[in-house]
Amino acid sequence: MASEDLRAEKARLRIECEARRTAVHAAGAAAAAAAIANRGLAFLPGRHGRTASGFHSMGSEIDTRPLLERLAGGGWKLALPVVVGKGQPLVFRAWSPGDALGRGVWGIREPLPSAAEVRPDVVLAPLLAFDARGHRLGYGGGFYDRTLAALRRAGPVVVVGLAFDEQELADVPVADYDQRLDWVLTPSGARQFEG
Repeated sequence: MASEDLRAEKARLRIECEARRTAVHAAGAAAAAAAIANRGLAFLPGRHGRTASGFHSMGSEIDTRPLLERLAGGGWKLALPVVVGKGQPLVFRAWSPGDALGRGVWGIREPLPSAAEVRPDVVLAPLLAFDARGHRLGYGGGFYDRTLAALRRAGPVVVVGLAFDEQELADVPVADYDQRLDWVLTPSGARQFEG
């Protein structure tokens, strides 16, 4: 698929997938967030003493607060992403439930500049859609793709998409710079992607 056609297809899918996610969210957001929190990250080996970067949910995204609170209670160190600037990878700053948050780009809640910068072992990624090969449709800014590529060059990191089951597509169109998920965690369970 030519790059212009790929961009157009992704743009079309973003509109469609956001509408689908909004409908699913309206029908059962609290139950979905509770199911994901109940599952936690127990499916990941060697998880004690590790750092997970979550995200502060916006709009119809899965509410991450119950999961992050469970992880904090289970001994995980937590972080949240911070947008530094257009075209740049995200940075991650230490955060715990109850810590003060500021407002960053697009009004996204993020740790204050005084919070320590950390490198997560696990990145919980927002998404609009995913497929059975672990491809992720994001929001189009490339922040997570740049960030995940940089983290993977520096060492091992596990990327877990958080989604409603209904966000799965048969095929997510991908470019060579798109970063795959290692896992997806939905209300029905965790699924690992190979390759």
